[in-house]
Amino acid sequence: MYAIIESCGKQYKVAEGDVVFFEKLDAEEGKKVTFDNVILVSEEGKVQVGNPYVKGVKVEGKVISHGKGKKIIVFKMKPKKNYRRKQGHRQPYTKVEITKINTGSKKAETTKTVAKKTEAASAKKETKKEQA
Repeated sequence: MYAIIESCGKQYKVAEGDVVFFEKLDAEEGKKVTFDNVILVSEEGKVQVGNPYVKGVKVEGKVISHGKGKKIIVFKMKPKKNYRRKQGHRQPYTKVEITKINTGSKKAETTKTVAKKTEAASAKKETKKEQA
């Protein structure tokens, strides 16, 4: 099962257990993060595509750490004019581990199985009463 989510103006393909580097998020280390903007969900060959987002689907993750990426050098130059500017930049990121992809179908399946179990239990009780 995987999902495509939108966060920080970018789209990410995530699955349970993945570690993803997002742009800096406002969350402390060890806290849970929920992503509501799910564009696509693929589960056991079934694909749900949102318009623009899939309703009832959320992706949960746990913030592992914050940090800065690799240094990028920005160099500007104009030939023959003695104009040179060198600047460095390190983009901040948040490292997130995806823990769970909540789909609405799982909730429906669990309610169906609970209903079946209760029906089976009531049927057993009725057969026992008839035998007595």
